[in-house]
Amino acid sequence: MHFLCSKLICRSTVINPQLRNLRKLHDQNEKRKKMQVQALSRYMEFIKGYTDILDKNFPTAMRLYRQFTYGVKDYMLDLKAYFTVVKKVNFSVPGIDSLALKELELYHKMPREIFKITPLIVVSVLPFANYVIFPLAYYFPRQLLTRHFWSLQQRSEFAIIVQRKRLKWYKPVFRSLQAQLDGLQSHACYKDWEYVIRLLGSGLHPSPRTIIKCKPLFAESPYHLRRLYQSHARALLKMHNMHTGWRRRTRLAERAEFLQLMDQAIVREGGVSKLSIEELKWACSIRGLSPTNMKTEDMITWLNAWISISQEIDEHSYSLLLHCPILLSYNHPSNWVIR
Repeated sequence: MHFLCSKLICRSTVINPQLRNLRKLHDQNEKRKKMQVQALSRYMEFIKGYTDILDKNFPTAMRLYRQFTYGVKDYMLDLKAYFTVVKKVNFSVPGIDSLALKELELYHKMPREIFKITPLIVVSVLPFANYVIFPLAYYFPRQLLTRHFWSLQQRSEFAIIVQRKRLKWYKPVFRSLQAQLDGLQSHACYKDWEYVIRLLGSGLHPSPRTIIKCKPLFAESPYHLRRLYQSHARALLKMHNMHTGWRRRTRLAERAEFLQLMDQAIVREGGVSKLSIEELKWACSIRGLSPTNMKTEDMITWLNAWISISQEIDEHSYSLLLHCPILLSYNHPSNWVIR
């Protein structure tokens, strides 16, 4: 018994110092953490105060700096998402047909934006390049930067500029359609098509049902994509904000297919009424209608008319879908306002 008691006492004398050491280390760690938190909070206060001074003395430079910083973050997020979409298109079944509306939008926008912004990012890495890049980006944001770096006001202004350029080609496309009318007198759709042309010429628009009746005209000469005159195809490319270089008719067919894929995605995701305001505006804009000053209900009505036509289109009548900006919005007040 005496032996056991002495053994326990020995153990306690050994353990107690260990506990005291552990407690001491714990207290030291707590003090160190408190000091670190205090130092970090003071540092953040210093940074905030310094930022406030810069905001006060150099407001334009700081606004540009923030805009560029946030833009880089947004761009990198979209770039990562874009590569995911590309992987989905190339290595999964059914590929592009399974993309959601936002994925299709990203798939459409990013290639041009990557081509546009990459040279600027590469040059900005060079020594002292920032002294040149930032002023140039400030004075020429539309030419040098992408939407990720634009303010909401700039996005609206630049969208109007692009739409105004497209609208310049509406009349040449309409004249090209009109010029072929007399040669179609023997066609079964002649009366319906003549009625459509007269409506457009008098400042009105045909109904989707009337437009669909004229679908056979766009599946053969003279309005099939492969049968269009060079001047007609060129004006159609410009109207859709596309370059007039190589593979003109193939790229027009690809654009029609893409528009139809977006229409199908909208229907799959619950219809036009489920789109946000920004999605509605972009949907109208890419289809040739300026959403400037348009009510939400008007945008929904117009897009529903477009989709009702799109659902009747096949690969042989892609040309009809590409001409829908003329057939549905040539005389629209929202387009006339910005011309």
